[in-house]
Amino acid sequence: RRAQVFAERLQKAGIGVCYPGLESHANHELFKRIGRPEYGFGGLLTIDAGTNSRAEALMDDLQNTEGFGFMAVSLGYFDTLMSCSASSTSSEMNGDALRDAGIAPGLLRMSVGFTGSLEQRWQQLERALDRVGLRS
Repeated sequence: RRAQVFAERLQKAGIGVCYPGLESHANHELFKRIGRPEYGFGGLLTIDAGTNSRAEALMDDLQNTEGFGFMAVSLGYFDTLMSCSASSTSSEMNGDALRDAGIAPGLLRMSVGFTGSLEQRWQQLERALDRVGLRS
């Protein structure tokens, strides 16, 4: 449920977000049809920070200033984890290969955890987005 709320709020703020629970997602209807309603659309979402340096700055701010979560390449944990694929799990790929795979330089993957309240975590995310210039 948290990832759904974050995705909706990020989209409303004009931030590039991809989450299957959003009606704008290309496979939203497919996910609705094959998913289990009691589980929602999962806890993974992506934010397009535009550039690798901005994605890294956002993750650094969220981890080290806000205590929001942790930078990690594995996204399986009870707390929020985040990763910039272009500079971590897919860093061996060149620009063309990244583009062909649909991995934008500033693509930040986030697995929304269970710690903290929804509003507390959203406020942390908003402050970090503001500090790195993703929200106007």
